[in-house]
Amino acid sequence: MADLGPLTAEVTRNTEVDDSAVALLNGLSAKIVELKNDPVALQALADQLKGSSDKLAAAIVANTPAA
Repeated sequence: MADLGPLTAEVTRNTEVDDSAVALLNGLSAKIVELKNDPVALQALADQLKGSSDKLAAAIVANTPAA
């Protein structure tokens, strides 16, 4: 019989990542609603997200082997 342990672990890991993404999006949505009448704070949030996205993109590029 095949060992399903690695597959089960991967499914668990994927579920945890999915749950984290959902929590992040829900929190982001709530923050946008909270800041909708404060353009300066909303822009600061957008700038923070852009900075995080840029760091993530750079890390992916730096750690992805060339094809």
